[in-house]
Amino acid sequence: MSAVALDPHTLAAPSPWVARWAAELPAGTSVLDVACGSGRHARWLAARGLQVTGIDRDAAALSGLAGIAQTIVADIEGNPWPLPAGATFDAVVVTNYLHRPLWPRLLAAVAPGGRLIYETFAVGNETVGKPSNPAFLLAPGELLDAVRGQLRVIGYEDGFLASPREAYVQRVCAVREPAGMVASRYAL
Repeated sequence: MSAVALDPHTLAAPSPWVARWAAELPAGTSVLDVACGSGRHARWLAARGLQVTGIDRDAAALSGLAGIAQTIVADIEGNPWPLPAGATFDAVVVTNYLHRPLWPRLLAAVAPGGRLIYETFAVGNETVGKPSNPAFLLAPGELLDAVRGQLRVIGYEDGFLASPREAYVQRVCAVREPAGMVASRYAL
């Protein structure tokens, strides 16, 4: 796919966390956008010249990404992982989505030198809105635990956001060390 020019007035703004950690990715970088919905991040990433693959179970939502990103319609919670074994990406983006059994797949999809950019709701969110079900809220430090021993954390936050709407979130950006590099402790 080639870079796509988008009208910034019709494009939903990306998460500031995604924008921060994806801004430096060079054109041509491969990105997997998991549970991408209608493609808020896929569109933003593609407009920057990145090669985006979006996965979601909602075919109608994905239809709007034709010509912008490669799309895969898949129920990633109820069916087998839709990507070939060993498929990796320079970046894996996940926002506002949590299905813990997928963490091994998501981490395995990060190529050497690549990064995981993950942001979703955390405990405390039940006091300000939805989601409020504990099954969909990260426990304190849970994202750190998910990447421990596999990726090196380069950014992490856990707390309250006042805008764009009140929410408790946890977010991480973590990299897979290139081959030959010694994994280090968390860099917070």
